Amino acid sequence: MSVSTVDTMPFGSASGEDAGLERSTMKKVSGRILPFVFVLYIFNFLDRSNVGIAALQMNQDLGFSSGAFGLGAGIFFIGYALFEVPSNLLLVRVGARRWIARIMITWGILATAMMFVRTPMQFYVLRFTLGVAEAGFFPAIIYYLSQWFPASMRASSSAKFMMAIPLSALVGGPLGGWLLGFDGIAGLEGWQWLFLIEGIPSVVLGFVVLRYLSDTPADAHWLSPAQREWLTRRLTKDRDESPAPHGLPPLSALAHPLIWLAATTQLLLTAASYAYLFWGPLLIRDTLHVSNFATGMITGAIAILSVAGMLLVGAHSDRTGERPGHAAACASFAMLGCIGAAALPDPAWRFASLALMQVSVVSLLAPFVAIPTMLLAGGSAAVGIALVNAIGSVGGFVGPYLLGFLRTRTGSDTSAFIVLAIMAAIATGILLYLKRSPLLAPRAATP
Repeated sequence: MSVSTVDTMPFGSASGEDAGLERSTMKKVSGRILPFVFVLYIFNFLDRSNVGIAALQMNQDLGFSSGAFGLGAGIFFIGYALFEVPSNLLLVRVGARRWIARIMITWGILATAMMFVRTPMQFYVLRFTLGVAEAGFFPAIIYYLSQWFPASMRASSSAKFMMAIPLSALVGGPLGGWLLGFDGIAGLEGWQWLFLIEGIPSVVLGFVVLRYLSDTPADAHWLSPAQREWLTRRLTKDRDESPAPHGLPPLSALAHPLIWLAATTQLLLTAASYAYLFWGPLLIRDTLHVSNFATGMITGAIAILSVAGMLLVGAHSDRTGERPGHAAACASFAMLGCIGAAALPDPAWRFASLALMQVSVVSLLAPFVAIPTMLLAGGSAAVGIALVNAIGSVGGFVGPYLLGFLRTRTGSDTSAFIVLAIMAAIATGILLYLKRSPLLAPRAATP
């Protein structure tokens, strides 16, 4: 599967030489940028979520309870949320390329340091610090892509980048299950090898970012002068024709009511996504009674389905120019998955419900991430994206902690999935309300 193809992206109605220039430019931009940021996000998600695979062995080795693990897994998002907006304010000042590199290098070092954890408090501190270091990465990439891809292509381009979310499970599940088998080699436990081997590449890639990425199309020596001129003109036209307010100071995004509604939606749905991400391997293993390696392979299969869903939803959203309605449909399926995980006793149906929940939440990301760039422009858009992601990240704490807390208190996760279903239902309602906003009305491809 190639993330560089642009054949499914909607192009304008230009003809002749302009159409050829349009296609050649976007093919080169896609081929240069999307595969690289895809790889960056693979390691980003591996390093934030590999604790779920490590838990198959680490919790027993270190004597962590379900509550302690849930708190440690989720506290990452407290640090992440607190520093998300400040991080993107700095991004606007220093540039996305430099800031992305800084984030990767620091998070890679801390992700590797997870191998030294011995106590719950050390676990909490390192996970919190990892969240602080990583804050701003996702909105920085979304903002960076908005500086390169016209508005009518953003759901598809974002989907090709965000395929890394489910595919990190495709890579991380089997890889993590395999690395757990290194137990005892060189005096290290298998979970320690997992953190070591998956953390180092992020540091290396951070330095590569500085050499490989260009700040703006005007700086892209790998585009011809005609291609640079066409892309700059097209992006300028998009900004001029957008109904989003222009010239606002970056902090004005913090007062935009629709941005806060979008942020609330992300919080509600992120809770379900990360409940699966951190607890999914344990739930799947205990539900199906399979080995650690088989658990990794099963999570990888769910990742493939999530990729397919994300690409299909993103492509259809770009063709129609509609965003919140597509996200609402996916959120409603996530709600059904949560209900099934709570209510269905049969192991096969319970597993299918978990898979539906995850595939649906991942699929809605492609149209959803385009919403802040329809509401705001320029530096305020960068801060708006950061705010949505910061508030949404609190769901990354709520989901894992809720599941761990209720599991410890009740001996079951049924009540946790009922709460997650209610949250998904509320998110669906908010998205349907956002669909009524003129700012989020479907936009046709710009010629």
